[in-house]
Amino acid sequence: MADGGLTEGIKIDLVRLHETWMELVFPRQRTAVHSVLGKWQPRARGDRIKYRIWAALGAPIVGLLYPFLLVGFAVRFNARRFDSATTRLGIVGIVVLTALLWGGLTALTRLRLELAGSLAVGAASIVAVVSAALAAIFARIGGRGTTVVFGYPFAMNAVFLPPVVAALYDPSLSGVLDRSETLAIFLLDNVLYVYDVNEYLRASFSLEGIGVVLMWVGIATPIGWFLGFLVTLADLVRPRSGGTGGGDTDGEAAEGSA
Repeated sequence: MADGGLTEGIKIDLVRLHETWMELVFPRQRTAVHSVLGKWQPRARGDRIKYRIWAALGAPIVGLLYPFLLVGFAVRFNARRFDSATTRLGIVGIVVLTALLWGGLTALTRLRLELAGSLAVGAASIVAVVSAALAAIFARIGGRGTTVVFGYPFAMNAVFLPPVVAALYDPSLSGVLDRSETLAIFLLDNVLYVYDVNEYLRASFSLEGIGVVLMWVGIATPIGWFLGFLVTLADLVRPRSGGTGGGDTDGEAAEGSA
């Protein structure tokens, strides 16, 4: 029974994802069951050909996107927990909680590192606390676009920055720097080679000190955008409970087990 429910859920998600693809070009493709007019169907021969070609092009794209959709469900589920925590604690509560977390890291580094290292981690922790506050603010007062463009990147920087700065000064975490160098080389050679961006970065920055921090800020920000895109995709396919887009009321319960 459980397997049947899972299979049916996957089928519904794939159909909705394909309908979303179809609606990029053709009207009334999604949630047609709730429409008085029903799903739009092509009548002219040329429209039928275009309709079938677009549907065929969408099939492999849907297959490629579906794993990312599952990740989007998981991210959205945890993002809702953050939203709930923000609602309960308020912006001030989030700031206090983040300050306690990264303040504890700063205190720990004071026992292990020289004063310069501890001060650097403390500065990174302050930036992380401010980033967490901004992420909470954008999540509460902004729409979807504001949350994706600003909220998620600030949240990622609030998570990444203090540990990376601590790794710069703690010899026991030197493996982080080694992996950072490997990752930087991979990104420069395989991602940022267009328009000689990699050559400019190599000439302008060295992978030490602030260079490592800027690299991780540069990584955390697009990761935030990517996660925001996945959540947006999840909202399109399986709308939030009580939201628009078909009145899906079982989305939250289903995504918790996705």
